[in-house]
Amino acid sequence: MSAAPVLERPAVEPHLDPALAAREDVRPTGRRLGPGRRRRLAWLLGPSVLLGLWTVSSATGLLDPRILSEPWTVVATAGELIADGRLQENLAISAQRAGLGLFFGIVVGAVLALLAGLSRVGEALIDGPVQIKRAIPGLALIPLLILWFGIDETMKVLTITLGVFVPIYLQTHAGLRGIDLRYVELAQTVGLSRAAFIRKVVLPGALPGFFLGLRFAVTGAWVSLVVVEQINATSGIGYMMELARTYGQTNIIVLGLAVYGILGLLSDGAVRFLERKALSWQRTLAG
Repeated sequence: MSAAPVLERPAVEPHLDPALAAREDVRPTGRRLGPGRRRRLAWLLGPSVLLGLWTVSSATGLLDPRILSEPWTVVATAGELIADGRLQENLAISAQRAGLGLFFGIVVGAVLALLAGLSRVGEALIDGPVQIKRAIPGLALIPLLILWFGIDETMKVLTITLGVFVPIYLQTHAGLRGIDLRYVELAQTVGLSRAAFIRKVVLPGALPGFFLGLRFAVTGAWVSLVVVEQINATSGIGYMMELARTYGQTNIIVLGLAVYGILGLLSDGAVRFLERKALSWQRTLAG
């Protein structure tokens, strides 16, 4: 009787076998996967392309200046408004409103997320009303807020706060619920107190979700600001745009939009910078 054939293990590429790839004498080969190395100022590429398309379209006549003013006209308008101090004054007021609304929204959203994420009772009391608010746009509440608080700064800051706290709550709460249960069990095993558990496990685990919510929140703050400053306001970038609409000054309207866009881009860049610093211990595709 002939011997049974010996089954040999098929050859496996080293970079496809986790056991082989873990060995020191085997190095992964082939093309690098993922987005690649982070480049400085790469975030300016997209806006630069948009600016280039705008400039070329205006210079070649494809874009009617009555529809959208030329970039050089907008820059000249900005110079005139800066020279007489109107742009700086209105920008400072807008930044103050957005900053106050963002601050209160972050505090409210984070506190509610902690209460709902760490307690079943808190979740039962808080999550439902927040989901109801999520279904109601903050801008839809403006008529009611005007009846309650008038058209002064309280109404404007409160409107921005309502547009900010929901994304902070949702993403932070999701981050809390996504904490690995093994860390909770480890904290119980080593005997961490409630305060130490929150400081060493809960807060680090919720940070990724919090920063994601913060990116949505800063955008929501500027979006809400655009609206509230065009409702019976007497100052701010939105008021300047509404006044320009009355007199048909397209260049000032486009300048206001550009200012809002730049503020949003810089705000998002600042949040992403803080996120990289705060989450430097994470190894992700974002780098």
